[in-house]
Amino acid sequence: MNGQTTAACAGRAAYDTVKRSLFADLRGTVLEIGAGKGANFGLLPGQVRWIGLEPARRRRRRLARGHAGVVLAGVGEQIPLRDHSVDAVISTIVLCSVRDQDRVLAEVRRVLRPGGAFVFCEHVAAPRGTRARGWQNALAPWSRRLDAGCDPSRETWLAIERAGFAHVELDWFTLPPKWSVYNPCIAGRAVAR
Repeated sequence: MNGQTTAACAGRAAYDTVKRSLFADLRGTVLEIGAGKGANFGLLPGQVRWIGLEPARRRRRRLARGHAGVVLAGVGEQIPLRDHSVDAVISTIVLCSVRDQDRVLAEVRRVLRPGGAFVFCEHVAAPRGTRARGWQNALAPWSRRLDAGCDPSRETWLAIERAGFAHVELDWFTLPPKWSVYNPCIAGRAVAR
């Protein structure tokens, strides 16, 4: 691991505080992959130039009507932007559902300027050997089909750590309800080389 991981924090309030602080530091051009309904747009500082990448046509239309910024069609595995063209990339509850996490993270690194930030908030696999992980593994085939490709058993933190960022910092969270197949969660920042 090339960064730092802190102990698990319980609760929505701690998670929301960390997420707000991660977003508050963003400047310049910010790409949000899997922009969805634009739920993160209000958390961004007013001076950023927001670009949303969204594969779903209906969501793109809603984003284009409701948010100031550029909305692009596409997937994280093929980001339609030039190399080193953005100052930050945001991913919130996206890496669970992409087809190829390693490819998406390579694309994130490609479009980030040196020193740029990849800010992420994701649910991830429970520890190996736990009952929660067993449930995640059992439900993953169904979840991938019924929940927009979401795989709750992905060890996303490992994919981020091996992606070649200069530095990775993340915090672990357990959100209510604790028994959810979508626990634990991570939130953090990775810095591009």
